[in-house]
Amino acid sequence: MQNGKPIVKDVYWVGVNDRRTALFEGIWPIPLGVSYNSYLIVDEKTVLIDTVKDLSVNGYLNKLKQMLGPDRQIDYLVINHLEPDHSGALPIIKRVFPNIRIVGNRKTAEFLKDLYGVPDIHLVQDGEELRLGRRTLQFFLTPMVHWPETMMTYETTDGILFAGDAFGGFGALEGGIFDDEVDLDYYENEILRYFSNIVGKYSPMVQKAIQKLSDVDVKIVASTHGPIWRTDPGHIIRLYDRWSRHEAEPGVVVVFGSMYGATEKMAEAVERGVADGGVKTIRAHNISTSHVSYVIRDAWRYQGLILGSPTYDTGLFPPMESLLRLLCSKKLSNRSAGVFGSYGWSGGAVKALKQFVEDGKLGLVEPVVEARFAATSEQLERCRALGRAMAERVRRDER
Repeated sequence: MQNGKPIVKDVYWVGVNDRRTALFEGIWPIPLGVSYNSYLIVDEKTVLIDTVKDLSVNGYLNKLKQMLGPDRQIDYLVINHLEPDHSGALPIIKRVFPNIRIVGNRKTAEFLKDLYGVPDIHLVQDGEELRLGRRTLQFFLTPMVHWPETMMTYETTDGILFAGDAFGGFGALEGGIFDDEVDLDYYENEILRYFSNIVGKYSPMVQKAIQKLSDVDVKIVASTHGPIWRTDPGHIIRLYDRWSRHEAEPGVVVVFGSMYGATEKMAEAVERGVADGGVKTIRAHNISTSHVSYVIRDAWRYQGLILGSPTYDTGLFPPMESLLRLLCSKKLSNRSAGVFGSYGWSGGAVKALKQFVEDGKLGLVEPVVEARFAATSEQLERCRALGRAMAERVRRDER
């Protein structure tokens, strides 16, 4: 998309797509890319809302110049979120538009000084307004969604909520930019992966932000990542609401590690039991080959989580240990969990898995199955029993 695209009259999407970065934040795979959404309002005063990552700055500046014409300047830059994927272009924007005034809250000002050496900004309070001419912007402070300075900007004439990272998702914008122009099934898995990987830890603050917006007439949701929601803006808000309440869909995620195949055989018996119990939605991950980003997404989506690990150096298999540390950090809750594992000369993995379930206040589904070296036929039957018990729990919760 070489040019800016109008959202409504005199309000333009001027974002860019990033299909070159392999790992978002150096951690999370983005094989479908990601968009950095920026918006330009042309009124008596011109306003840029958020910028883009610095790698995209040349095409970004061309879009702005095309929208503004040769002589017009940008009066304000509103910063809803200062993370560098949205503020990386800020230094060059200030050089190209030297009189631009940056708008943000007190925490924004603190971070700007440290990050870019910008000493002075136009400070706004929660609920404060900024008149542009025909249009007015209103600012809502939404701290910790997902940085301390995060806020949202509401354009009152057309009901556009510039939401920062809230209501965003992974995936470059391929052709269309609106919810009615794109294949939402293609995007929603990536939106959930973005939420669970990036924002989910701060679910209580997402709930506070949604409550703060409950009386605001939102007609368009324009996030800094992913599609712009104009046909059904309530859909993306409802998704974020459900996910931030830790509400789950019926289904079971089986995550296992296996060095020589013994624990994998147990995992297959568990999966067979889940299917025998009448649950068709089973997502299996070998933690040695599945990136944790996708495991976290599925654990956030589905009600049942079954974890299997061999013992390694008297403890957890290291990739499983890393996953559990992340799930703990993300504060996953309101799930039913089962555990199984194997050991050789010394145990430890199953004990650690049970401790994770206990510490996370997850509902333990029994039996707990532990095998030495390789599971016997009786232990494999207990694995199937674990799968059936989880299926029964998931089906009961669905009712």
